Amino acid sequence: MFLSLKNIPKVSWSAEKPLNFKPRLSTFLFLCFGLTLFGLGEGLLLVSLTGASPWSVLAQGISLHIDLSIGVITFFVSSFVLFLWFFLDQKPGIGTIMNIIIIAIIIDISIFYIETPENYVSKIIMAVIAVLIVGLGSGFYLIANLGPGPRDGLMVGVQIKTNFPIALVRAFLEITVVAIGWYLGGIVGIGTLLFAFGVGPAVALGLFIVGKVFN
Repeated sequence: MFLSLKNIPKVSWSAEKPLNFKPRLSTFLFLCFGLTLFGLGEGLLLVSLTGASPWSVLAQGISLHIDLSIGVITFFVSSFVLFLWFFLDQKPGIGTIMNIIIIAIIIDISIFYIETPENYVSKIIMAVIAVLIVGLGSGFYLIANLGPGPRDGLMVGVQIKTNFPIALVRAFLEITVVAIGWYLGGIVGIGTLLFAFGVGPAVALGLFIVGKVFN
């Protein structure tokens, strides 16, 4: 049922326009809640030590060579990606800015306070839960409609400039960053595969749940 979703649901607290820097308080709070869940999911995936999402693999790899936390590096990578928007004629919203800040903070908090499970099965379960949490967080974040994340904006901008299919552009970006991250020492494993193949259905499920609950 949820896999057939083709549009992002609209609820009572959804913003009418993404480029709205004075949203309703409820919209802003749900946006922040969704991004907090997203960051928690990313953090849990890293803590599971089964692999991470492509961009987290990149941040993890860089962190092994620079004396900064994965969250701080995630912040700088996201900020650099946002900087590239200016060459791609993309416009950020308040959701874009909060995406950069909140996810970076929550990743570091998760890594600091949550322990890695001792046995492999528990690690895999944590990875699966992490992907589901990312999906639910994405549901809140996308339905808030306050601007795309830095990576989504990069994808759209590159697609418009090159006129390549969006799936090809996204695949190229994800494969490139995960390859660089892996080369630098970031962990690529079953968790990375779970994220790559599971995040799409998880986001669809998140959109479905949030849309139904607040409809």
